[in-house]
Amino acid sequence: LHAAALYSALGACRMDQHIAPIAAELARNDLADASRLTARIVSRDTTDADAEALARAACESALENGNDAIFGALFWFFIGGAPAVIVFRLANTLDAMWGYRTPRLLHFGWAAARIDDGLNLIPARLTALTYALLGATGQALRCWRTQAPAWSSPNAGPVMAAGAGAVGVALGGGARYHGEWEERPPLGVGERPGAAHVDACLRLVQRTLWLWLGLAMLSVPLAMGLEVAA
Repeated sequence: LHAAALYSALGACRMDQHIAPIAAELARNDLADASRLTARIVSRDTTDADAEALARAACESALENGNDAIFGALFWFFIGGAPAVIVFRLANTLDAMWGYRTPRLLHFGWAAARIDDGLNLIPARLTALTYALLGATGQALRCWRTQAPAWSSPNAGPVMAAGAGAVGVALGGGARYHGEWEERPPLGVGERPGAAHVDACLRLVQRTLWLWLGLAMLSVPLAMGLEVAA
């Protein structure tokens, strides 16, 4: 039952299935299909987005959802098994549905947003640290330290800033959300985003997943040895 709950909570395969095709369409310069695919995974308006804006949205989604759909779930599974991972993913899903500061959802979705922020506080920083260790470490840590505080989300900022710095891509900036133009702080440093950077962000998430799973496997014999010694 615990394994089934974890399997249903993890979004690694689904994330790759949704984001990798965007990179493929951008590489083919098919903006219509890239825009259609990107609109499925982000809340911003992609109707008039150019290739750079679509790649930026896909990169940010890959990095942020690496924490929300994979590493946060793993963290809480390690802490409390199936009940903990189900509560985490429920809060995360409700935040994605209701946690927007729009006139309709401002008072309705605040609880889901705040609960999700609290549950993600530790996992997001572990994710950001792992992103940094598996990429351009010094650059990623600098981006985390200098850029994350400017973001309104206490968890998305560190994750995306460290991830963008690790990959060496410049993200952030303006986009249209729910009919309103929002200018967001910069993330990362380096080249403007393109199809190759979307693939690079996905690979960073995959390497992070393998590292977390490897550490989890190594911890099992250690925990058993301590139990036997006790």
